[in-house]
Amino acid sequence: MNIHEYTRLDKSEKPLDNIVSDGGMCSVFRSICCIGDSLSSGEFELPLDEGKTGYYDFFDYSWGQYLARIAGVKLHNFSRGGMTAKEYMESFAENKGFWSEDLLAQAYIIALGVNDIYGLKMDIGTKNDVCLENFENNKDTVAGWYARIIQKIKKMQPKAKFFLVSMPRESENDEPEKTAFANLLYDFAKTFDNTYVIDLYKYAPVYDEDFKERFFLGGHMTPAGYIYTAKIIGSYIDYIVRHDYNSFKYIAFTDKKEDYEKYRVW
Repeated sequence: MNIHEYTRLDKSEKPLDNIVSDGGMCSVFRSICCIGDSLSSGEFELPLDEGKTGYYDFFDYSWGQYLARIAGVKLHNFSRGGMTAKEYMESFAENKGFWSEDLLAQAYIIALGVNDIYGLKMDIGTKNDVCLENFENNKDTVAGWYARIIQKIKKMQPKAKFFLVSMPRESENDEPEKTAFANLLYDFAKTFDNTYVIDLYKYAPVYDEDFKERFFLGGHMTPAGYIYTAKIIGSYIDYIVRHDYNSFKYIAFTDKKEDYEKYRVW
């Protein structure tokens, strides 16, 4: 066989040019945490009486759990409908016990931002809102709260990989908030080591009316939509690993901070 056909190192390849059905190189991870809001929680909408709508998180239908089954990895849903980076850091993660060392993972997929920007109407901010010496001094912006999540996890799991998910487009027209948010994530990828962007804004299909007719229930996805998202996320991570194999050689040695000395990596 031709090894280059297997490794697929075509430098002209773009993310999502190759959709994998088995998780691809996303399977190098044995443990992943998904930090997100309703779309990370498998939230469904159900019409109720008197024109009301019920909203329910079905984690087993989340794209994260579909990805776990596809790629054969262990995945934790650190998410809930309506979640913001601010609430996650101020109370949610602590109340749920998500800072437990027993739940540390090799990789973290962070899919937050929608409710911070469009719900809280919070200023997106910039990388300059982040205090690298002490995240408690970060500014009260989306950038400040989002970075706190990365910074706190890095203190506990310094070698973990981070995949930051941008928001997809809903039309062919430029969407300023989503563009600014995607740019912020790229700045974080340059600021923090082991950090990558899953840029759905640039590379995913446009979530227009035709797309939503197939994959959405109101403002949230159908089971088919969550399966689609799992394949997109898994394929994007597969692309990142295949184009940077050296950065993932020692992923098996990602462990609790105090345990590093038990390993001798050469």
